[in-house]
Amino acid sequence: MIRILIADDHRIVREGLKQILAETPDMIVVDEASNGQEVLGKVWENDHDVVLLDISMPGRSGLDILKQLKNERPKLAVLVLSMYSEEQYAIRALRAGASGYMTKESAPDELIEAIRKVSTGRKYISPTVAEKLAVSLEANDERPAHENLSDREYQVMCMIASGKTIKTIADELSLSVKTVSTYRTRILEKMRMKNNAELTHYSIQNRLVE
Repeated sequence: MIRILIADDHRIVREGLKQILAETPDMIVVDEASNGQEVLGKVWENDHDVVLLDISMPGRSGLDILKQLKNERPKLAVLVLSMYSEEQYAIRALRAGASGYMTKESAPDELIEAIRKVSTGRKYISPTVAEKLAVSLEANDERPAHENLSDREYQVMCMIASGKTIKTIADELSLSVKTVSTYRTRILEKMRMKNNAELTHYSIQNRLVE
């Protein structure tokens, strides 16, 4: 029996996943979490075979939580299930230790297959991610500029490029407006850009936002 922890801040998503997994005889959902700290607490309290992790929960970055999980429980399989496209976060998640990356638009059958695969210690990578992974292994000077951003900087850049205000970003990430403004300044410096319009143009060109 594959023991699963579902980590997502939207109850309706957790209920939907539980319904899908309830129809699968070799899987059982033993825990739920709605934020990063809950995830870490549940992992210490119980044994799990697979964590289904959303990386856009309130508070600490989901990628930070992923890194801590892999540091404290190296053998625990973490399958990232995100609203973000593979172009946006798959490579970063895999580098942080994820066993696989899927979007929430994936078919239930694909999710079941992925859970079974990662529970045995293998990776689940779609053909699209495999291609991007190969490209990312090329020389550093050929990699796109956004790959030089930290995970949090990258997250903030994508949110700015999506048209969100500094205050909205601060509220969604449970950060202060001043902190988000500092991230924005760093992002512009690293990307060698002057304003949000340039960031947005770059993000659209590189398919980082829809």
